[in-house]
Amino acid sequence: MRNNFKAYLPRKGKEIKASWPFNDLKAGQYGHYDKTVSINGQYCYLSGCKLQKGGFLIIVSFNRPEEAQADYAERWQIEMCFKAMKSSGFDIERTRLSDLERIEKLVLLVMIAFVWCYKVGIYLHQNVNPIKIKKHGRRARTLFKYGLDHIANCLLNALRTTNIDITQFLSCT
Repeated sequence: MRNNFKAYLPRKGKEIKASWPFNDLKAGQYGHYDKTVSINGQYCYLSGCKLQKGGFLIIVSFNRPEEAQADYAERWQIEMCFKAMKSSGFDIERTRLSDLERIEKLVLLVMIAFVWCYKVGIYLHQNVNPIKIKKHGRRARTLFKYGLDHIANCLLNALRTTNIDITQFLSCT
């Protein structure tokens, strides 16, 4: 949620900015507000992190504010998976499929391909050439994209040999 979003403190009877409980945090530090607040008439908890650039990441949760950051990180991984399925990898929306059975099969195949790309990306990052870290502290590209690019390169340039058998990552053994 936005930093300047208003939250009401029922026990104190006053309105605050959602970022107010986290003003004392250092950049990169995470915290949570233990008491319930009211946002648009809904009682909830606030958790937050002060960002390097000076803003805040505010997380609204309905229980266990101390676990909100871990839950949000897991949710973010799922969001990145959907992004890979859609715009930055497989472009699944372009198929224009409407038959549910075909969509299910396509999603299954895309998920297998996603995991394959992700595992190859992890291997390359850890064992071949680590992904560069940019000035803002994030990787220059995702592990998924690293693996996807490598698999595509192997498939499109079959005559060029690499030391990595990309099919080994498809094995469950």
